[in-house]
Amino acid sequence: MIDPVALAQALIRCPSVTPKDAGALGVLAEALTPLGFACTPLPFTGDGGPATENLYATVGSGGKVFCFAGHTDVVPPGDSGLWKHDPFGGVIANGLLYGRGAVDMKSAVACFAAAAGRHLAKGPFKGTIALLITGDEEGDAINGTPKLLRWLQEKTITLDHCLIGEPSSTVTIGDGIKVGRRGSLNTRVVVEGIQGHAAYPAKALNPIHALAEFICRLTKTPLDAGTAAFEPSTLVFSSVDVGNPATNVIPAKATGNFNIRFNDAHSFDTLKDHLTAVAEAVEIETGATVTLHFNLSGVSFVTKPGPFTDVLDNAVAAVTGAKPEHSTTGGTSDGRFIKELCPVVELGLMNATMHQANECVPVADIEKLTDIYTAILGAYFAE
Repeated sequence: MIDPVALAQALIRCPSVTPKDAGALGVLAEALTPLGFACTPLPFTGDGGPATENLYATVGSGGKVFCFAGHTDVVPPGDSGLWKHDPFGGVIANGLLYGRGAVDMKSAVACFAAAAGRHLAKGPFKGTIALLITGDEEGDAINGTPKLLRWLQEKTITLDHCLIGEPSSTVTIGDGIKVGRRGSLNTRVVVEGIQGHAAYPAKALNPIHALAEFICRLTKTPLDAGTAAFEPSTLVFSSVDVGNPATNVIPAKATGNFNIRFNDAHSFDTLKDHLTAVAEAVEIETGATVTLHFNLSGVSFVTKPGPFTDVLDNAVAAVTGAKPEHSTTGGTSDGRFIKELCPVVELGLMNATMHQANECVPVADIEKLTDIYTAILGAYFAE
C-alpha cells in the first residue's frame, strides 16, 4: 500500500522545475513497480522543445482502460524568501503540506498511485489502470503529452476514459469537476507605417493610431454571449509596444499581443477569418500595413454528461456527501490533447495556492482525494 502523503513529499523534494525531471518520475516508478505496474520511461526531444522525461505505466489487462493523467514538472518557486519553508522540502506544518507542486500537481499524482494500490488490494479486476505522466505541462508542452499520445497511437494502445488531476476544487475538496476547457489563441499584431517628425504628421503614417483603431474594433463588440457549456469568449490585450524614446518622432512600427479564450461557438479558422477581416479594414481606412501572427494553444472541448460523468459524480458524493459542480472555466491543460483520444475530465485538489509562494495543501485533502479516486476506480470497473 502506498502512503499518498509520503509519496507527495518525496515528489516535492525533487526540484523538477519544467522541463527538468530531477528524479521525480523515478520516484513515482519505484512506488508503482511493487504494485505490478509496467513502467515505460518515454524521453522525447526535438521540434524546438527542451528534452523531456515522461512515463506511461499500466497494470491489469482486458476490459476498459481508465487513465490517470498528470505532470510532475512545476513552475519556479520564485523568491525563496517569501516561503515559510523550503519550497522543495516537503514540510508538513499545522496539518499542511508545503512545497512547489503540492497543489499543482504532485499530490494528485501521489493520490493516483495510492488509489490504484487500494483498488488492486481488493482483488483481481477486468480492465487496465494507466498513468500517463508528463514532464513539460508547465512549459511549451512540445515533448510531453502530445508525443506521448502519438506513441500510444503508434503502439495501437487505446484509452477509454481519462481523469486529469489538475486542481479543480474551489471551496472544499471534490466540489468541482472540469468537464471542458476554452480554447486559447495568442496573436501578435504588427502595424507598419511611415516614420516622420511629430510636428509634421501629414508627412508620416502613424502606426500607433492604426493599432489603436485595430484594438478599438476588436474590443468594442463581444465575440459572443456564451454557449450552453461555456461562458462568453474573452479577448484581452497583454501588451502594446513601440520602443520609441523620442517625443518628436512618429515611429515606423507598433506591435501588440493579445489572447482569446474562446468557447465552442468558434474554431481557429473562424477566429482567424474574423481577425484578418478587422486587420484588412484597418489597413484600408488608415493606409498602414497590419500583419497578424497566430499561435494556437488549443481548441475548446467539453465532455458531455453521460455514464462516465455519472460514475465520477456518484463516487465524489459517496466520499464527500455532495455531487460536484461541472464547469469549463480556467486556462488550458493537457486535456486539450487527450480529448482527441477519449473523453477527459479534471478532478483534483483546491486551487487556492497553486503557483503561489507557500503553495500548500491540507494533508486531510490528500487523503480524501485518494478516497475519491479509489471510489472512482471501484465504480468504473464495476460498470
